[in-house]
Amino acid sequence: MRTRSRRWLLAALAALGVAGCGGLITIDLSPRVRPLEEETVEGSGQAKILLLDLSGLLQEEGASFSLTTPPPRVPLLARVREELKKAEKDDDVKALVVRINSPGGTITASDIIYKELRGFKERKKVPVIAAIMDVGASGGYYAALAADQILAHPTTVTGSIGVIMLTLNAQGLLEKIGVAPMAIKSGEKKDAGSPFRPLTADERALFQGIIDEMYGRFVRLLAESRHLPEAQVRAFADGRVYTADQALALKLVDRIGYLDDAMAMARTAAKIESARVIMYHRPREYRSTYYAASASSPSGESPLGQLGALPAMMVGSGPRFFYLWWP
Repeated sequence: MRTRSRRWLLAALAALGVAGCGGLITIDLSPRVRPLEEETVEGSGQAKILLLDLSGLLQEEGASFSLTTPPPRVPLLARVREELKKAEKDDDVKALVVRINSPGGTITASDIIYKELRGFKERKKVPVIAAIMDVGASGGYYAALAADQILAHPTTVTGSIGVIMLTLNAQGLLEKIGVAPMAIKSGEKKDAGSPFRPLTADERALFQGIIDEMYGRFVRLLAESRHLPEAQVRAFADGRVYTADQALALKLVDRIGYLDDAMAMARTAAKIESARVIMYHRPREYRSTYYAASASSPSGESPLGQLGALPAMMVGSGPRFFYLWWP
């Protein structure tokens, strides 16, 4: 390893020396993203059950790359679609198990993942089982609604059905440091939600209307997917989270069990006696059992741990709407 690093360093220095002599050399330090490879993590036989990992904050963006950070991971939405497309072409894939460990995320990312899973199920004509691990709340549960059946781990926290808009008001802080932002706008509501001033009553009502509409979409989808009256859903969909037992009583999930139970449910639904559990991965990624983390979620990091990045997201991109449990 030291020899390889030394060679790389010498090559870089040589290139810099040539450039200093009048030549122009461009060195591309960006990592290469390799195609997905299949790996069997459990079981045997010709039939396959794809295990797709859905962990962490659901969002459209991927991580950026710098010389001081690990190589970037493929953005979540891109990875999900890539895995589903690969599985769709494999006639031996007889079922899909979606392992969920997420507090949710943006409403758009949550909805796109739901659409991708639903589309795969309809085109491939195979059963889809959602297995909720530690957390499957808000947008995480929204994505699970694409499955035929939902299993919750005995210690799962789920629910948090609703919408939240995250923004901040930094006006007081800016005044303390002598900064006075100024907006020149075409209309009264053009800078509604600006972090540089408080919301007016009219603006609050405007945003509340958007939130109510997005909440209604979540409720209708849940009622349709779980075959429940919409009025019944609205009665318990007040944003609170539920334990696995509470979720089962409310018919939010079909069963309480473990990941091997989810595999058994998939085999039964697919009418196969045995199957290999497979996962897709990039070369050199760890995939020895079906509890291995995905490349989209830092190993060992709790899905709630990623929520610390939300304030920076709000400042950088203004108000955003989330299907998210953010305690």
